[in-house]
Amino acid sequence: MSTTPLSVADAYQQMATIRRFEEQILDLGREGLIAGSIHLCLGQEAIPVGALAALEDRDRVLSTYRGHGWALACGTDPEALMAEIAQRADGVNGGRAGSPLLSDPDRGFLGENSIVGAGVPIAAGVALASQYQDTDRVVVTSIGDGAMNQGATTEGMIFAAARKLPVIFICENNGWAEMTPTSRTTRGENLIERGIGLGIESHIVDGNDPLAVQQAVAAAAAVCRRGEGPVLLECKTFRLSGHYNKDVEHYRPKEDAEAARAGDPLARLIRTALADGAISEDEVDDIDERVYTLIDEIARRVRTMPEPSPVDVHHHVVAPAGHNDNPAATTPDPVKDLTYLRAINVALKTELDTRPEVAIWGEDVGFAGGIFGVTRGLHKEYGDRRVFDTPIAEAAILGGAVGAAMEGMRPVVEIMWADFLFVALDQIINQAANVRYINRSRLTAPVVIRMQQGVTPGSCAQHSQSIEAILAHIPGIKVGLPATAQDAYSMTRAAIGDQDPTVLIEHRSLYQESGAVVTGGEVEISGGARTYRDGRDLAIITWGSMLHQALAAADELASAGINATVLDLRWLRPLDDAAIAEVVKSTGGRVIVVHEANLTGGFGAEIAAHISERHFDVLRGPVQRLGLQDLRMPSAPALQAAVLPAVADIVDSGRKLMALPAPR
Repeated sequence: MSTTPLSVADAYQQMATIRRFEEQILDLGREGLIAGSIHLCLGQEAIPVGALAALEDRDRVLSTYRGHGWALACGTDPEALMAEIAQRADGVNGGRAGSPLLSDPDRGFLGENSIVGAGVPIAAGVALASQYQDTDRVVVTSIGDGAMNQGATTEGMIFAAARKLPVIFICENNGWAEMTPTSRTTRGENLIERGIGLGIESHIVDGNDPLAVQQAVAAAAAVCRRGEGPVLLECKTFRLSGHYNKDVEHYRPKEDAEAARAGDPLARLIRTALADGAISEDEVDDIDERVYTLIDEIARRVRTMPEPSPVDVHHHVVAPAGHNDNPAATTPDPVKDLTYLRAINVALKTELDTRPEVAIWGEDVGFAGGIFGVTRGLHKEYGDRRVFDTPIAEAAILGGAVGAAMEGMRPVVEIMWADFLFVALDQIINQAANVRYINRSRLTAPVVIRMQQGVTPGSCAQHSQSIEAILAHIPGIKVGLPATAQDAYSMTRAAIGDQDPTVLIEHRSLYQESGAVVTGGEVEISGGARTYRDGRDLAIITWGSMLHQALAAADELASAGINATVLDLRWLRPLDDAAIAEVVKSTGGRVIVVHEANLTGGFGAEIAAHISERHFDVLRGPVQRLGLQDLRMPSAPALQAAVLPAVADIVDSGRKLMALPAPR
């Protein structure tokens, strides 16, 4: 990257390199050497070339899935890039990303995104890290015109505007949202009206002129470095090929395709330069020969490259077990009686004191201290830089956290209600969970996502769901559910020290419950179940709020001469296999699994299958599951009580299980 003004020769060579590269990619695809879809940037080469000419080495770039040209402009080795697109072992991501998700963080290219619009809030988070760390970096993210209709795009722009973040949003408007003309789905000719409406400085740019793009991006970067960002640039351009490599464009009017070819930015640049005497035909021929020789030779080598070995295909999903960034252990403090809520607050304060990279944000978590008071007092003590309120925009909250974490921050963000997570689930499942794996641990996203879930009197069906099974299904993230004040403290600190995205699911019915808490001491790692009681007759396995019903049921069973062990899993990812094995065997294979979530697809089914597959030889019968029957949660407390698992249900299940005959 360089801020030196582009010469015509330099611009043409870079654009020609991208053009020939994409043409060779098409050839490799036709030969069957590339699996899956390929999205080419033919016709849009001027935009990345011009943009990168205006940036500095310290700046960051994210792009759409049509991003091969952006990677090349960032300086990614073309051979490693072509090898990645061809899913070869020597690819820049080792074949883990392919064409639509590749990245090269060593070159400041934080990657493509195959989810339309999803990169915008992530870019805002990368820019937030620049602002927080005072690096003076500018972040550029490219999106297509179709992405301007995505909620995540708008949320990311709103978030960036609210924080005055140093990010440049480049909309590569080629007139087509995949296979639909933008004019059919979008009112108005110019998409910058969206930015203007959000209070963002916005400009239209000739996206077929690399010099015009360079000038516009340089001006936008200056705005951002002055602390006056963000900026939206709508680069008008053409798409010379289909949406993807096998798109025959049956839907595209002939005149539209002809207009695109007539506006070819390479041909236009050379026509103008030859007319102005800025370049000679011999120079053009020399550039073409060098480019063709280089790219064709690269393609020849890629054709013979080996495919990736499956030996390490399971590596880099999460950090190796036990790895964290925890501070040295301190002397434990005297036992205190704290509420669950206050224990989380103390943990957050301790981490803010210990780690300068920690910042907390979310809806109402700053000045108000959260709607449940969990973060109360933190904004006053640490200021708006480290604890702040966001727009009501979950995709921006989560995406911003992913981007900031990729740049070395330790964001702790709150989703006010777990039910609200679904409007932005993409940022956990498709974004945060993939960062380490795609980049083979060169890049990680250690974000902590706090939320609360579950049923309390009067809660409605949109404020009462238990969603842990959905999250625990996803490799690449960790999921914990603290059930006591001590665990609320300990697991919060463990999550912040973890090197991977971690979701902590609190239960709001527990916020005012008090318990003995030891603060300080050694910070736990994320993982590990906890055993309560020492019963040899049966095992009750549970997590979250149901721990307390399980303990009460165990007391009642004990009065009837049935002694139960209660195992609180605490973490569903990673799952404590050893603890499960121990309680199953020590209780003679009589097992009840209890959770508040719906039975069908609930995590209890996973535990039951886990036990049945590994410990079938000691089971006294099927693993018993107790949970919510398949229905939506009513609001009336009387109806809630009628459908939630209760102490009596656990006791009844335990009595029936003890009545089963011993195995032969």
